[in-house]
Amino acid sequence: MSSETAAATSVSTHILDTSVGRPAEGVALTLSVRSGSEGAWTAHGAGKTDADGRCKDLPALPDGTTHVRLDFAVEDYFVSSKHCTHHKAIQQAEEQQDAPRVRDSGAFFPEVAITFAVKPGEHYHVPLLLNPFGYSVYRGS
Repeated sequence: MSSETAAATSVSTHILDTSVGRPAEGVALTLSVRSGSEGAWTAHGAGKTDADGRCKDLPALPDGTTHVRLDFAVEDYFVSSKHCTHHKAIQQAEEQQDAPRVRDSGAFFPEVAITFAVKPGEHYHVPLLLNPFGYSVYRGS
């Protein structure tokens, strides 16, 4: 298969705020790539999640990419006055556990970095399930 006909390696993502059961809108993220496990990271794209919590316009990965890192800036999402329901969710969660009552920032995890390996020609959809005190990810479809 020539490089002109080979399918591009691509990445997409979305975020679901599990504390309120809704998509996380307006979360800034960056996409970085590297070739080889010892290679240097290179910024390759950036975006923000839309009203559906999705970031669909990340660029195709360069040839030779073996690893991808998605960096999500979630702190602004949790402290934004636009998302006031999250403040209530945080308060309720804190009351139900032995979490510190005072934190240095508005989010326990101010950023989330996800690193994963890729193979040429495949699409990788990486959802982030987020709440004020934790997160999980998986390879979606």
